[in-house]
Amino acid sequence: MIAHDPSAVVSDPAAPQVSQQATKTVPVVLGQKKKGVETYQPLADDGVTLALSYTGEAAANATGGFAQKAAYTGQIYVGADLDFEKIAGISGGGLHLAITNRHGQSLSQIAIGNNTSVQEVWGTQNTHLAILTWEQKLLGGALDIEAGKSQANIHFLNSPYYCNFQTNSACGNPTFVFKNSNFTYFPASSWMARAKVTVADHWFAHAGIYEVNPNRKRADDHGFSLSFKGGTGFIVPYELGYASDYQTDRLPRHYILGGWVDRGDYADPLRDDRGGVAILSGRPAATLKGRSGIYARFDQMLTRPDMNSHRGLGVFGVAMTNLSGRVEERHFLELGLLQTGTFPGRDQDTIGFVINQQSFSDLAMTRMRAARVAAGGDANIRRNQYMMELAYGAQFGPAVRISPNVQYILHPDQTGLPFRRTNIPNALVFGFKFTVDAPTLIGLARRD
Repeated sequence: MIAHDPSAVVSDPAAPQVSQQATKTVPVVLGQKKKGVETYQPLADDGVTLALSYTGEAAANATGGFAQKAAYTGQIYVGADLDFEKIAGISGGGLHLAITNRHGQSLSQIAIGNNTSVQEVWGTQNTHLAILTWEQKLLGGALDIEAGKSQANIHFLNSPYYCNFQTNSACGNPTFVFKNSNFTYFPASSWMARAKVTVADHWFAHAGIYEVNPNRKRADDHGFSLSFKGGTGFIVPYELGYASDYQTDRLPRHYILGGWVDRGDYADPLRDDRGGVAILSGRPAATLKGRSGIYARFDQMLTRPDMNSHRGLGVFGVAMTNLSGRVEERHFLELGLLQTGTFPGRDQDTIGFVINQQSFSDLAMTRMRAARVAAGGDANIRRNQYMMELAYGAQFGPAVRISPNVQYILHPDQTGLPFRRTNIPNALVFGFKFTVDAPTLIGLARRD
């Protein structure tokens, strides 16, 4: 079993596509070595693997936005995986538990005004039950079933490439899916079930169903409630794809076609409950039901000069659009490069660049123009927002990883300032992300 930690930093960008939490941290049990260091897992022999990490993200905009400010947000992650084959002789069975505490501010909220944060671990700023699930592997591991309380975004539409970056437009998932659906996100947990089957060598099919419940996203919700009260429907994500890793492929790759069917309530992006323009009338938005979307995504190692190393250049990309419903954005495109292994002796360091485009729908454009004109401005609203980041990930020993980064937002949307009369200036953001893995740190201290 592998401890779940969706905030941990990826050191293996071509790891098998199992789930986001599984590919982001692979704790080593006591007695095994992680580059010569014992990771402290005192209950490993009893079938319990512990996770404890801290992720911090700082950001400041040197230019652009509606003000120049700095913000910091952080996350404490506490988790445990219980291997019930060791505990009770249940072959392939395991229990996953995780609790988070998030704190801090979003720079996008206090200084930029756009709809997508430049700090990925901002959101659900409280102590929260993030994961409580039972996972069962059957048919020799070919069938993987999981049910309980969790989120769609740690199981679907994720890649170990994405969180080498700090921008929430890429990490932990391409932001489009959250603007156009009720796709549930970490750590706001709701009831769920999913199943993944390997149908042939490297080929898989994966589908799930997740409760849509606005109560789970409230600022005061703690996630410990087992009630279905407040639920408005469900969302069904699905993926079909090909996945390989360093052990089975000289150039590991993932090619995936996926999508979602959303049967939860959602707010019309333009109209109110009487057919007027909601942002002008001040009335509640019309409540609708039924949206769907589709995406294609890939990651591919391009170079790997040494088969005994993970050094090499990889490329990844995403294309997404909606199929039905009245939605905020019409399409999303993303492309990135990641070099693993940089300078001599820095095999686990990475340097990467990612750029994406969010293109707003006609409904969203009509809403934004109406607000601008009502405030006395012109109707010259830009349809496309571009977010990009250049990031360096440096591994300092086995327990600490830091990632200074530079982000640029071209044509920030005005979701946070709808009645601003002029365009928000392009924003240049300097960021700093770090993660500390406590079991490994304790293992280092015990060795010394």
